[in-house]
Amino acid sequence: MPQSPIPTTEVIVAAECWQDQPDAEDVIHRAINAAADMVDADVGDAEIAVMLTDDSGIRTLNSNWRGIDKPTNVLSFPALQPTGPRGDDDAPRMLGDIAIAYETMRREADEEQKPFDHHLSHLTVHGFLHLIGYDHETEDEAEEMEALETEILAHLGIPDPYADRERIN
Repeated sequence: MPQSPIPTTEVIVAAECWQDQPDAEDVIHRAINAAADMVDADVGDAEIAVMLTDDSGIRTLNSNWRGIDKPTNVLSFPALQPTGPRGDDDAPRMLGDIAIAYETMRREADEEQKPFDHHLSHLTVHGFLHLIGYDHETEDEAEEMEALETEILAHLGIPDPYADRERIN
């Protein structure tokens, strides 16, 4: 039986503030499925965990893992990938974890006048792309990653999240 190109995604609600967003899990699954369909990466036998947290939780993660003592909207933690051939009985490989902070994400969506689910989709796609090796440390990397994010979001019917941003030439 051929494997699906879609990674298995587990959504963990770690903060009560997410209870007001009952569709969040569906939004996350749609975003990851769309991204997995549109990227050139082997993710079909993989697993992802997405933790829906609050600013306090993500601040702790950001401080512990990045040395930045403040909340952020999304963090990605790519898993180390095993080397060598995979066996038929091997467990699915872990792509990594994504953490999304409710308050920061809500504030950004409100400030940018974007629907909450559009911003959640964007941050999920952004986090997923980090798990499969994309980054935005250089201008060229940022342009490539943003273009792919925009393409994936368009597939979901979501406008370009970067359209209103002033570009530096």
